[in-house]
Amino acid sequence: MEANKRSLNFIEILIEEDLKSKAYAQESLRFRFPPEPNGYLHIGHASSICLNFGLGHKYNAPVNLRFDDTNPIKEEQEYVDAIKDDVKWLGFSWDKECYASDYFEQLYQWAEALIQKGLAYVDSQPSEAIAAQKGTPTEAGTDSPYRERSTDENLKLFREMKAGEHPEGSLVLRAKIDMNSSNMLMRDPIIYRIMHKPHHRTEDKWCIYPMYDWAHGQSDYIEQITHSLCTLEFVMHRELYDWFLDQLMKDGDLRPKQREFARRNFSHTVVSKRKLLQLVENKVVDGWDDPRMPTISGMRRRGYPPQAIQNFAETIGIAKRENLVDLSLLEFHVREELNRTANRVMAVLDPLKLVITNYPEGQEEWLEAENNPEDESAGYRKVPFSRELFIEQEDFKEEAPRKFFRLKLGGEVRLKNGYIIQATDCVKDVDGNVTEVHATYDPKSKSGSGTEESLRKVKGTLHWVSVAHAYQAQTKLYDRLFSHESPDTQKDKDFMSFVNPQSLQVVTAFCEPSLKEAKPGQTFQFQRLGYFTVDSKSTKEPIFNRTSQLRDTWAKLTED
Repeated sequence: MEANKRSLNFIEILIEEDLKSKAYAQESLRFRFPPEPNGYLHIGHASSICLNFGLGHKYNAPVNLRFDDTNPIKEEQEYVDAIKDDVKWLGFSWDKECYASDYFEQLYQWAEALIQKGLAYVDSQPSEAIAAQKGTPTEAGTDSPYRERSTDENLKLFREMKAGEHPEGSLVLRAKIDMNSSNMLMRDPIIYRIMHKPHHRTEDKWCIYPMYDWAHGQSDYIEQITHSLCTLEFVMHRELYDWFLDQLMKDGDLRPKQREFARRNFSHTVVSKRKLLQLVENKVVDGWDDPRMPTISGMRRRGYPPQAIQNFAETIGIAKRENLVDLSLLEFHVREELNRTANRVMAVLDPLKLVITNYPEGQEEWLEAENNPEDESAGYRKVPFSRELFIEQEDFKEEAPRKFFRLKLGGEVRLKNGYIIQATDCVKDVDGNVTEVHATYDPKSKSGSGTEESLRKVKGTLHWVSVAHAYQAQTKLYDRLFSHESPDTQKDKDFMSFVNPQSLQVVTAFCEPSLKEAKPGQTFQFQRLGYFTVDSKSTKEPIFNRTSQLRDTWAKLTED
């Protein structure tokens, strides 16, 4: 293997072994990404998407997008559409778009076949009684009093369930396996329940719905998936997955293989769909796509590039043990990608007026500014310069320490793309706050003029905006949604108590006029301030979401 190539992960090793042993032929490989359409996808799903579609790319194998839509109470077409958009945006395309609901009739017929084999029965007990009879990990379960119903009675009741002749919760269909099994999931699991609820695709056709464990493996079998990859919480489900296949498979058919990898937990956020929905319903955020959310749609709206998310997924890889991944690593990849692709512009978030006293009143000139030093093809633009400018409040100190390389009285700095100036005076309000800085400029020091004076070096360079030409735009400054590293693992506190009250600040920015024409989705580097993306929900005027700061400052903020 070449030195610059990474080593195989344990899933790839498994696939290589399967190919070598001829358990599967190269041309038979097929993978799938199987989301449940009961919420928006998050960063954890992004890793799974990159894994499954990445394997498809590596082995030149097709990948299905299958919606495991077996619970009509929680599933909606909105989620289906959002998931498809997310997968496409991440840069992947699927071979077949599939739905577990497409297989409802086949799953039903197979359930009848289990009954006829004496391997499934209808249980009339309430859910509480069934749960109590399951036993414990150290104590065997107890047989249901209905476990030995006759085949004819079971078929009759199951067909009546399908016909809608019984109320919700009154009957379930259970697989007859082993109530003494050490694996609690093998103790006669429920495979069908009555739900008089319309389905987002099948509408009112069905009033019984398969359980996830029954539908999932059989859907893999129908689609001829070779490697069914899921997270570690499903490791105990593998025995049940294989038991169902043992009862239904025909000789010579391709058999799917379930294997598990550790889910990734991420710092300063939650990825439980239930908890994310709670944030939405309690209006802590303004929707699933709020830029503070760890959802793929939220990251897209915030301005995260899809390539950065792919690079992040590649970096963290997959493992057999769960661990906590610091979101700073994702933000690092975002900055790396945007540093390469984002054009540089100037904007001021906390304005302080700077008056260049020896610059002619009423005069203006348009200076040439490089769009992206990382990309020569990005070219140049013109920015207006005048006597009165805005600089950042923090860029001036009346009295400053020796290593303060921004503007101070008597000190010199260069204005980005412009001239060298020297502060001469400042104006204060009645409380002693500086409201205006006066300076003089050196006309011969213009950037790029080629004169000896223009080549003179000063240690500080400030961004600025012409007061007369400034375009005022709303910016949203985002920070971590939670102040605690692991907000959903604190036993004594609700995760909502860790919501960061400073996770969103709305600020008016004074921008160079070119930004008035910025389009939704465009990302810029506001020089010295961070990366900002035009909100996709901007209408008449662009609203800029801060995608990322120029460096990771979270550790310092939490220490403070």
